[in-house]
Amino acid sequence: MRQFTTGDLNKQVGDVTDAAAREPVVLTKHRKPRFVLMSFEHYERMRRGSDPRRAHHVSEMPEDHREMFLNAIDRLSQGEGYDDER
Repeated sequence: MRQFTTGDLNKQVGDVTDAAAREPVVLTKHRKPRFVLMSFEHYERMRRGSDPRRAHHVSEMPEDHREMFLNAIDRLSQGEGYDDER
């Protein structure tokens, strides 16, 4: 989850709201999390409990997801993957 300061919100409202359109963002004040900004659609899914995403412990993941996850971790540990995922 990306973080912005409340000052960033004042100076870069477009950047902050663009990020919040993709995923919830944390707004900090005095280096402490104070608010979460998210799209209305994300809020509605969360409020209704209709978000189909699930979290898994790696031992409970479906095998194909586990393999993708472990491969991605290996790539990141070798310094790959950050720039090519934009």
